Amino acid sequence: MITPIPPVVPAGRLARQQQPSFVLPGGRELRPWRESDANVLVASCLDPEIVQWNRPEALTPDTAREKVARWGQRWTEEAAAVWAISRREDDRAVGLIGLGDLDLRGGSAEFLYWLLPSGRGGGAVLDATLRVSRWALEELGLHRLRISHSVGNPASCRVAQRAGFALEGTMRSALLHADGWHDEHLHARVAGDPWPDGADLGTLPY
Repeated sequence: MITPIPPVVPAGRLARQQQPSFVLPGGRELRPWRESDANVLVASCLDPEIVQWNRPEALTPDTAREKVARWGQRWTEEAAAVWAISRREDDRAVGLIGLGDLDLRGGSAEFLYWLLPSGRGGGAVLDATLRVSRWALEELGLHRLRISHSVGNPASCRVAQRAGFALEGTMRSALLHADGWHDEHLHARVAGDPWPDGADLGTLPY
């Protein structure tokens, strides 16, 4: 008889908890998106760098608010976990980080992230990646996290490597961008991998 493989993370573990917020170094925090952040999402779709690498859909304030509502629903459905990267001084969202393709049964998820120009510099994405990784692996109980990016995006490659995501290979012609098909690097971190020396993993949720 074949023994059924139990889920890595039991169904309901994510949906039963309120989405946490996390304090990050450098006066930043991760918090759930709000309807009042709609204009930030609209602006992200107009930024050339975000458009190049993240391929967002064009948004209006109304459709941006609908997107925020969908993210809340996706949390409840245990399908995604998406945070705003915000400045604590004024609570303004300047970026996004999240886990998409979330598979609790299989214990895996894939990172997505971007920053507006006002949030770039100072290691915001690296700090956010480390903190969400710690939460996902040590608190939620996932086993494997992925980062994939175009080989033409060295900034994302640096984030992955500095966050301890090992480069596993190159996926040929894997994603269609505005200028054609791009090869992609695949990075991953699995439970038990050592954290980078000197990494500031942030404080516990509040």
